[in-house]
Order: sequence, then structure tokens, then C-alpha cells
Amino acid sequence: MHPQKILFATSEVWPLVKTGGLGDVSGSLPLALRALRHDIRVVLPAYREVIIRAGKLTLISVLNIGPQFSVRILEGKLPNTNVTVWLIDSPSHFDRRGGPYLGLDGADWPDNAERFTVFCRAIELIARNNAGLDWQPDVVHCNDWQTGLVPALLSTGAAPRPATVFTIHNMAYQGIFPATTFNNLVTQFQLPPALWDINGVEFFDQLSFIKGGIAYADMLTTVSATYAQEIGTAEFGYGLAGLLSHRADRLTGILNGVDYSIWDPSHDPLITQVYDEKAFDAKLVNKTALQKQYGLPVDAAVPIIGSIGRMVEQKGVDLILAMLDELLTQDVQVVILGSGETRYEKWFAEFAARYPNKIATRHKFSEETAHLIEAGADMFLMPSRFEPCGLNQLYSLRYGTCPIVRRTGGLADTVVDATEENLSAGTATGFVFDEPSAQAVFAATLRALEMYRSRSPQWRQLAITGMKQDFSWRRSAQEYVNVYRRAVSLVIQNQNS
Repeated sequence: MHPQKILFATSEVWPLVKTGGLGDVSGSLPLALRALRHDIRVVLPAYREVIIRAGKLTLISVLNIGPQFSVRILEGKLPNTNVTVWLIDSPSHFDRRGGPYLGLDGADWPDNAERFTVFCRAIELIARNNAGLDWQPDVVHCNDWQTGLVPALLSTGAAPRPATVFTIHNMAYQGIFPATTFNNLVTQFQLPPALWDINGVEFFDQLSFIKGGIAYADMLTTVSATYAQEIGTAEFGYGLAGLLSHRADRLTGILNGVDYSIWDPSHDPLITQVYDEKAFDAKLVNKTALQKQYGLPVDAAVPIIGSIGRMVEQKGVDLILAMLDELLTQDVQVVILGSGETRYEKWFAEFAARYPNKIATRHKFSEETAHLIEAGADMFLMPSRFEPCGLNQLYSLRYGTCPIVRRTGGLADTVVDATEENLSAGTATGFVFDEPSAQAVFAATLRALEMYRSRSPQWRQLAITGMKQDFSWRRSAQEYVNVYRRAVSLVIQNQNS
């Protein structure tokens, strides 16, 4: 099969800008695709922090987006790679203090619909080879709602056009705006009025960016096989379960991968002591360092439970809080790294004040601290109500830090419960529970603590089995290539019919 030309459209990419898992995926998948010898270009908004971090940039094109509006395309490379990145430079939309989606006040930018329409229109022009770049992709790979209008825009106008793939990283974020916003975008940026349709971007008399991607893309993917099934249900579909079920033959789940050049304890520069499954006991050096960093009593015998993530209901932090009093009667230490809703941060701080020798929290994210938690903790608690894929449980597996997870989304697909049967078969890698309740979280955590305290060889076997799992990007990238080929063949069939 010949190499494909892929335009990878994303609103964030590590190490230029990142708010969550999308940034990690966008920083790793293009590299894996390039390693498979595909011609891939990443397109990204030129946020202020991206311009600062991107290094040398060259102006390569100016695009007319609307009757009286143009943007620039700046070309550079993803840092420390040979992957070309194109930045859509519209200073009035992207050159501002704050995050990609939120202002300094923590609220959504009021012009997000306009900002990402500009981004999508620029992607459309590049995809149609109307950007003066003398390069047209075979496939445009769009990610999340910020790129959802691209498949819709490419569905209109003259053929031929590239194939479109739309990846749903989290159905909870949909890019929904008032109907009046759509009318303004038609006037300002020449959105085709025909897209406003019950089978198009209209969603209960609102504009839905994510629906544009789901309804019009040639192929749909999401980030785990279980989540692909879950979003077809009322509980996880957020009003779009019917459409997703209708398009189920075009939807596939592909697990996110891990960049083991960054997340591997055998060569991690951010941890105190490197180790692997053959030198598993060296992990204890990191445990001591973690206890010291968090101001907890240094004791190798006390199990440490780590937790990293956003403090929001989706991540089940309320379930952790609801069982903490009972958990902290155990001989255990808990280390938390995460920020989010103020009430949750406050409650965790109160627990840390009441139990200073048992729980400690940090709310300012630090990559170094995240790596040390993965290396120094004995188990990792991730009780998400839903989790499209999840990355921290994959990191935990590689670091021999046994995950405790709810059976949902990518957590269900990556962690094998420590039942007697699975332990005997040598396949168990962690502890899995079903109900999103404090009681279920506590029961699973207690199972983990009891096995740890028993000092049985089972704990070491569990941890080392996890360390041997392979969730590298190369495997996932090949699955995306297969999806791209199917999308291209579908477009060719449609053009010939």
C-alpha cells in the first residue's frame, strides 16, 4: 500500500499546547504515522503560547476566509521532530492571554464558535488544495468538536475531495451554540446555509459542531472499543446516541497509545530511580522520594494510593471523597495531584489538614510530580464515571503501579481484574469495579490493600504483568491507517456511483 497524505487537524498538540488527553494524542499519533512512512501535516490554531513555543516559523500563505477576512498560515515543525505543523494565524481570535477554550476568568471564550469556524474554514481550504500550498491530503483527520465543521464543509461543493475521519475524544464536550450564531457565521465566514438541517449541524434548534463531524465524516473513531459502544446509549450519547447508532457501521474504537519514550520507568529522567520488571524493588526509592515530596512519613511498608486528574464529577472525585473517612482508618497513604472545581479542591485540603500523616494534595499540575506519583505509588485510583480511553491507567501499568478502575470505556479495555481465575492465568493487571458508588470504590481499594499487605507473590506478579503490557502508538497508528484506507475507498465508491 502506498503512503497516504494526511492532514491532522487538532485544537491542541503537546508540547505546543495541552489541556488534556487530546494534546497527548495529537503529539504522539502523528509521529507514529510518520514512522509508518505516511506524509502527515498537523494543523493547529496559532494561539499565543504556540507562537512562543514553536520556534522558527515561516509565512507560507494568506487565505481569504470571509468577504472581508483573511488568515495567515505559518509553517514550522513540531519541536524535536520532522513533522510539519501549519498554524492558522488569526490574531484577533487566537493571540490572547488565557487558554485555548477558556479565558483568564475560567469561562468559555464568548466567541468560541467564531474562533473555531475560522479554524475549520482554513482547514477546508487546505484540504481542497485552495490554500496555495500545492499539497492536497488523501485524508483529513479531525479531532473533537473544534474541528467538527470540517467534514460538514467538505461534504458541500465540487468533487473530488479528500476523505474525512472524525475522532471523538469525549462526547461530553460538543461545541453547542445558539441558532443566531449560525446565521452570523453564514454572513461572516460563508458557512453554507444548507448545513442548518435536522440531518446536519442543527441540534434542537442550536448549532452543534460535534454533530457536524458525526453526521458528515466518512469514518468515525473514538478512543476505545467499549466507549464506541457506550456513546450509542442514552447515558453516554449526550443526545446524539440515535445518530451514532445510525452510523455504527462507520464507527470504530481505537485505543490511544502511550509514548514510551516519555512514560517508561526504565529510562524516565523525571523520577528518582529508574527501574524495570527485573529490578522491581528499585521502585521503592521513588516511594521514599514521593513520601518526602508530599511531606508524609517515610515508611516503605505503608501502601501509597496515587490519584492524578481533573477534580470534576466525571473523574469520580466525589466518590473518593465520600469514602475517604473510611479509607483513612486503614494503614495507608494517599497522594493527590489535580485541580478543578473549587469545592473539591477545598474538601481534599480539609482531609489533608485532618489527616496530615495519611493524605496530601497538590493542586498545581507538575509533569515531574505526575511521573513521580506513577513511579512511587503502589496503586493508582481512577474511579471515573466515564472514561473514553484514559491514559493514566496505561502509565500506571507500565510503572508497576496497580490501577483501581471502574469498568467503563478504555478502563474496561485495558485493566484486567485480579480475580482468582485471572491471577491463576497470569493475566490480571489491576482491580476493577462496576458501580459508580463510594461503596464500590472502597471495596475495590480494600481488595488491593489486602493483597498488598499479604506480601504474597501475587502482588509482584500483578505489577509485573502490568509492566509487560504493550500499548505503544505503533499498533494504534496502524489501526488508524486501516480506517483512513476505508474512508478513501468509500469516497471513491461514492464518486463512481
